[in-house]
Amino acid sequence: MAVAALFSKISVAFGVVLIGVAVYAHWPHDPLPEGVQADRVEVYKSKGQMVLFREGKELRRYDVALGRTAGRKDRALDGKTPEGQYTIDSRYGEGSNYYSSLHLTYPNEEDLATAKALGVDPGGGISIHGVRNDLWFVGRLQKLVNWTRGCVAVSNQEMAELWRVLPDHIPVNIYP
Repeated sequence: MAVAALFSKISVAFGVVLIGVAVYAHWPHDPLPEGVQADRVEVYKSKGQMVLFREGKELRRYDVALGRTAGRKDRALDGKTPEGQYTIDSRYGEGSNYYSSLHLTYPNEEDLATAKALGVDPGGGISIHGVRNDLWFVGRLQKLVNWTRGCVAVSNQEMAELWRVLPDHIPVNIYP
């Protein structure tokens, strides 16, 4: 009888933890006000964070997942997130493999020079994006592991906000 009661308590505790994780993964933060747009984005790879700025003031900070391999990107398929100065040059919504994405201007001239010196293809297709369409349910838990092929990933809820507040051609600086 005591063992059954113990298992019952463990089951309840486990259920409460699972519910808490699910709520955290999908609980929205207060949205930025309508009409507010950032004028600069900074990604700090060592902190796993992306910060939006407007006129020098921080608007919002996001925890992000990055490339699954540490270090500075210098070639195609290395699984690393690039470092440098980029801009958002295009948008992909429905029809993409991810909830939506904001494509970055990687490779820039410095990246091209590095790849040329190494005799390798620099790669491309780097973006800020949401979660893969088939994994929508993970929400903000996606940031617990660096899983991308070199991109910067946020939850789909966060991506919806980024889509709205990040204009095309905004500077995106990615630091080690």
